[in-house]
Amino acid sequence: MRSPAAGPLNDVVVIDLTTMLAGPFATMVLGDLGADVIKVEPPHGDFIREQGPFAPDDELRAFGGYFQSVNRNKRSVVLDLTAEEGRASLLDLVAHADVVVENFRHGVMDRLGLSYERLQEKNPHLVYAAIRGFGDERTGSSPMRDWPAYDITVQALSGLMEITGEPDRPPIKTGPGLGDTVPALFAVIGLLSAVHRARRDGVGGFVDVSMYDAMLAMCERTVYQHSYTGDVPTRQGNSHPLLCPFDVVPAADGWVSIAAPGNNHWQQLCAVIGRPELATDERTRDNVSRLANRDFTMSAVTAWTTTRTKEQIVETLGGKVPVAPVNTVEDIYADPHVRARNMLVEVDHPGVSHPLTIANSPIKFADAPPTRVRRAPLLGEHTDEVLAQFDNTTAAFQLEETR
Repeated sequence: MRSPAAGPLNDVVVIDLTTMLAGPFATMVLGDLGADVIKVEPPHGDFIREQGPFAPDDELRAFGGYFQSVNRNKRSVVLDLTAEEGRASLLDLVAHADVVVENFRHGVMDRLGLSYERLQEKNPHLVYAAIRGFGDERTGSSPMRDWPAYDITVQALSGLMEITGEPDRPPIKTGPGLGDTVPALFAVIGLLSAVHRARRDGVGGFVDVSMYDAMLAMCERTVYQHSYTGDVPTRQGNSHPLLCPFDVVPAADGWVSIAAPGNNHWQQLCAVIGRPELATDERTRDNVSRLANRDFTMSAVTAWTTTRTKEQIVETLGGKVPVAPVNTVEDIYADPHVRARNMLVEVDHPGVSHPLTIANSPIKFADAPPTRVRRAPLLGEHTDEVLAQFDNTTAAFQLEETR
């Protein structure tokens, strides 16, 4: 069924059984690209609906900003999968879907009688994607297979926290939930590849992404560093173990990031800060030398930055050397790049008299207008509509007519 939102995936039907962040983020990306994402929720709804933050004048409180952000461009259907009727309705939806995505703990769907194998019997072309903490036994059983997992769990396990933070200080998780969003993006890549194969060869498939695996893959440099050198990488603040300068440095009124590991950028930086001799100094003439003499290199840079404001530094270096202020979200709202790229989008919010702002999709197409962003759905808002649309007696005809 074509989604109301235009996009390259507007002939793809996705049954979204996900909750929290990892799964909803993956299906959000599919919805942003035009897929008809049908979010199947239990009678009490996705746990995240109740978590806020809520606008001060929102008396309805149907959902907060967290739910709105990652559940836009979806339709909501309420089904009780613990009841036979609910399971039967889900199978009706699956029969006419391209993709099912779930992020339950291992074995939950099997115990409900809705395993991948059961769903595949209903629809041999189905692509089934699972996002779990430690993967699925169909692709390789982990000793942690049945453990629950959250973002902070896999950030710790993958080593991301070990290399994030200041030396001699406790490990720090990243601000955003990368332990959820990174696995979500890997899952989108995998399931779109499987959809391509299903349409080419007529064969569906099971796509398995472990959150732990995804975060380990994202931290790839720690693996090869240990293999090549025997080092055990740990926290070193904002500096880089292989590149210099590549750091966040103080300005007179805040902080800026400067990256000039390549000789061309380094030479330009030396000229701007009034130290042209450093471009040929044996201690700083190339990245290897600068890395070996990091303190000397960075002291020359910070001697210049600390006497100037963030704005002065960016105006001087912008377009010549990779530079950026460390922005607050207020800075981002005022950033002309963000406005030019339409990265903040206003959406309606039930119970609130004015639109609210969420981050837009970064995926853009030169030959197509931006996809219209639809607000997140109320709980069960589309149940009757969707069940009628995909009823086995009429859905096949409706599906064919609207492709």
